[in-house]
Amino acid sequence: METVSIREAYGQALVELGMANKNVVVLDADVSNSTRTIHFARAFPERFFNFGIAEANMMSAAAGFATCGKIPFANTFSFLAALKAGDPLRSLIAYNSLNVKIAGSYSGLSDSKDGASHQSICDLSVMRGLPNLTVVVVADAVETKIAVQKAAEYEGPVYLRLSRAELPVIFDQKHPFEIGKGNLLRQGKDVTLLATGYMVCKSLQAAQQLAQQGISAEVVEIHTIKPIDRQSILKSANKTRAVVTAEEHSVIGGLGSAVCEVLSEDCPVPVERIGLKDTFAESGEYEALLDKYGLGVANIVQAVKKVISKEPRATARGIRS
Repeated sequence: METVSIREAYGQALVELGMANKNVVVLDADVSNSTRTIHFARAFPERFFNFGIAEANMMSAAAGFATCGKIPFANTFSFLAALKAGDPLRSLIAYNSLNVKIAGSYSGLSDSKDGASHQSICDLSVMRGLPNLTVVVVADAVETKIAVQKAAEYEGPVYLRLSRAELPVIFDQKHPFEIGKGNLLRQGKDVTLLATGYMVCKSLQAAQQLAQQGISAEVVEIHTIKPIDRQSILKSANKTRAVVTAEEHSVIGGLGSAVCEVLSEDCPVPVERIGLKDTFAESGEYEALLDKYGLGVANIVQAVKKVISKEPRATARGIRS
């Protein structure tokens, strides 16, 4: 499959957005060459602001821009957006529901060789816990460009989670993307795979392997972690009666947790969660790290076999064996 850089697609999307909308301004915390906001800086220097290594100050300024009718895109590494800039993000942007777009680059393990200090494995749990904040995770370069446009059109604060990596292209330009709505990518009857980010591609690959073994897996992309698409989750889970979630994040507080909250209330079925098991990772090659920490295609296949073997399976109205 063709691979395209997520961060490069994001940088290009910002330029296209800037050409169409003069109210868009871009802020960066001295990592514009990494986030690729450097493209916007070159195209629109009067609308680009570099705050140096001062992420909290950048978020505060973004809040100010929003109150003046601008649409600020504040950019830094995802772990810094969630943690180092967390105070103004909470107290100014989320609390006041300001129209700020926070782009968190280098998410998950994609900043692989910089190790645990720069890998972002808890940002979704932080962002999902903030009232008023919408949380979006992109799966490929095509979806990245669409998500940038949709985020700009969306009224209110949005956290856009981006990868450093070059990821396989799985969507085309007709890809339906609506904030708050999941996408059914593959029909199945035995198990539901709910995935986000790069794990969407890996879940599709796992579904192909499972099909060769006689297991029919339904694949649903959940690009919006908050607000979560309860309807799509419940519809698929009620059909297959078994669920596996897959995310490049800790199993605590992200997609898996959000799905379990939905299912525990309305459709209690067996669930297995693919993600980091409450641990920091280490420096290394990206794909090798994903495999080591249980985020590979083989791990998804194994989780599916485990979850469909669980009996009895709970139903929304009782228990069946």
